[in-house]
Amino acid sequence: MNNDLYSFLIKMAALIICITIHEFAHALSAYRAGDDTPKLQGRISLNPIDHLDPLGTIMMVVTSISGLGVGWGKPVMINSVNFRSPRWDNLRVSLWGPLSNLVTAAVLGTILRFAGPALSPPVYQFLIWMFLISIGLAMFNLLPVAPLDGSHILSALLPIDTARRYDDFMHRYGMIVFIGLIFIGGGRVIQYLIGPPAYFLSRLFLGG
Repeated sequence: MNNDLYSFLIKMAALIICITIHEFAHALSAYRAGDDTPKLQGRISLNPIDHLDPLGTIMMVVTSISGLGVGWGKPVMINSVNFRSPRWDNLRVSLWGPLSNLVTAAVLGTILRFAGPALSPPVYQFLIWMFLISIGLAMFNLLPVAPLDGSHILSALLPIDTARRYDDFMHRYGMIVFIGLIFIGGGRVIQYLIGPPAYFLSRLFLGG
């Protein structure tokens, strides 16, 4: 198999698994907070098919070819009315997506740090990609722009009146800002925003 194609397929597989973990964490945390909507929709699952979004999957392919590697899964539908503490639980559910990727990265970093030399090259390459993508996905989703998790996190932390104005702005213009961040300068804006913290976490988890 062509090396470029092989690397691309490994990267895509790692990206799909990381997104699956991310969406599963959202669904499980919402269910534990009192909302059974994710369970009824079959989202408390580690089956990637249950979480793939058509447009997000296309973006995975397109941006992976360009080298950026951005994509997203099907959003987990929740009904915050069912939460025991709506404002706090919405914050917690939003946080658990990025946190799940950081936990994944921490585990993989430990494996790579202590068992890396003993791993076969294909396994090592796959784990490295999954490690890097986990961190990148977490940092990407923490950007405070709708529809990313960061927008929900920031909204939950802002004073209520300010949060309402912020939510209204994001409802109107968030997707425009989001698309602009992805495509302006070939994604260099996003790389500039998430690159430094991603580099720091990579060194931290790998013990560099």
